[in-house]
Amino acid sequence: MQPSRRLYRRESEENRRSALIAATQELVAEGGPEAATVRAIAERAGVTPGLIRHYFQSKDELNRAAYRSLMDGMTAKGSDAIEGVGAAPEERLVAFIAASLRPPVLDAGAVVLWAGYMHKVRSDPELMAVHEAAYLAYRDTLQKLIEQLPRETRPGQTRREAIACNALIDGLWVEGSLLSATFAPGEVISIGLQSAGAILGVDLMAHTSRLPEFDRISS
Repeated sequence: MQPSRRLYRRESEENRRSALIAATQELVAEGGPEAATVRAIAERAGVTPGLIRHYFQSKDELNRAAYRSLMDGMTAKGSDAIEGVGAAPEERLVAFIAASLRPPVLDAGAVVLWAGYMHKVRSDPELMAVHEAAYLAYRDTLQKLIEQLPRETRPGQTRREAIACNALIDGLWVEGSLLSATFAPGEVISIGLQSAGAILGVDLMAHTSRLPEFDRISS
C-alpha cells in the first residue's frame, strides 16, 4: 500500500503545481505580470499564500514556470502531430506546421498571455533564458524536419530556412489567433504551408492529405 500512497501524493503535488501555474497564467493574461501577485494567485488557485512558497521559491520562479509551460505546450502540440503521420518527410513537416496554426495552439488567450510576458523578458535574465530555450527548441525541431526533405542544400541553409519559417509561423499565429474571424476555415494553415513551401522550394500543399482541414482548404 505504501507505493500507492506515495504515487497519490506525487500526483497531488503535480496537480497543485499545475493549478498554481494555471492561476498565474490567467492573471497575467487578464492584467499582465503585475496582476499575478502571490495573494491573487493563491486566491485564484484556492490555496493559502504560504502554500505557494512550498512549491516555488519566489513569485518570479512561478512566473517563469508559467511562461515555460505556455511555450513548451505549444511546441509539444507540433511534436505530437508528427507521431500521427507517415514517414514521408514532407508529411511530417506539414503536420508540424499545421499543428502550430490550429487550435488549441491558435488561441487568442495564449497570444495575450505571451504578450503579457514580453515586456519582462528583457529585464529578467532568467525569463529571457526560458524564452530563448523555448524558441530554440521549436526552431531546432523545425530545422530537423527541414533537413529531412529530399533536396540538396548548402551549409547553413537549413538553419536560415528554419529561422525564416519560424518567423512566418509566429506572425500567422498572432494574427490568426487575434483575428480569427477574418480568416476562412483552414486559411491560416494553407497560407502557412504555401509560404513555408516557397521558402523551402517544396510544394507542401501536395502533402496535406492527412490534415483534417484539407477538404476545406482552397489553395
